[in-house]
Amino acid sequence: MTRTVISTENAPILGAPLSQGIRKGPILQVSGQLPFDPDTGEVAGATVADQTAQTLRNVDAVLKAAGAGWEDVVMLRVYLTEPAHLAEMNQAYAEAVGAPFPARTTVYMRLPPGLLVEIDALAVLDD
Repeated sequence: MTRTVISTENAPILGAPLSQGIRKGPILQVSGQLPFDPDTGEVAGATVADQTAQTLRNVDAVLKAAGAGWEDVVMLRVYLTEPAHLAEMNQAYAEAVGAPFPARTTVYMRLPPGLLVEIDALAVLDD
């Protein structure tokens, strides 16, 4: 099976050595997306709700570039900087992703200053 790089201008292109997404066979891995607005390069908002919404828009853009959608996502990993942000992130997440929800893991970690959330996705596509 060929490994295919997924790239789109509708999600931020970071200066790190990574692909926005990789597809191999029916498996699509979307790299961790951050709350940068792809048009301005700026962090989208100061609240975890604003940043979660933008981060999920970025995940969605990579999914679409691969010919996938939320119905193909089987797992999301959410990285937050503060446990206190969980409820606010959950609300923004529920509005953006919608039921039925994929499996999910939430991890607390340090992100660069001003960034409150990072999210990556694993999808399985029908061929």
